[in-house]
Amino acid sequence: MKEMMRYGFTLAVICVIASGLLAAVNSLTQPRIIARAQAEEDAALSQLLPRASSFTPVKSGGEVIYYKGYDKDNKFLGAVFKASGKGYSSVIETMAGLTKDGRITAIKIVSQNETPGLGSKVAEPNFMLRFSAKDVRELSRVQAITGATISSTAVINSVAGKAREIEELIKNER
Repeated sequence: MKEMMRYGFTLAVICVIASGLLAAVNSLTQPRIIARAQAEEDAALSQLLPRASSFTPVKSGGEVIYYKGYDKDNKFLGAVFKASGKGYSSVIETMAGLTKDGRITAIKIVSQNETPGLGSKVAEPNFMLRFSAKDVRELSRVQAITGATISSTAVINSVAGKAREIEELIKNER
């Protein structure tokens, strides 16, 4: 019985030390992780709406819904938004650019954890180029990837749904 108590105490001490180390590493790395994610998002903004020189976030409840893009003369060009949909094995998060006349400029897969060689093909340029210059109402005609129908359909549907929503929000922008 005494030996069991000693093992239990030793295990508890190891767990406390490991938890403390994990908490310390997390507090040291979290600001860098957040800064890197923000830098990647900023770079994606200019890729998705290339003619825009500045972006303004539109928030609701503290969360960014989309970004308004303006040219150097402060003329509204369009919006960049995030969309996410459930793929075959993960949630696929996408960013897309939308012009004020309702055309997708480009999309970028921000995160996905789909099956390598199949579902992960949604992150390849060949698939993402299928969205370029498409009208919001034409997105249902984007061809899915053979063998990765669930993943590509998730991207298509999430971008189409969110694009229609954002189009309604920006229709009166000038």
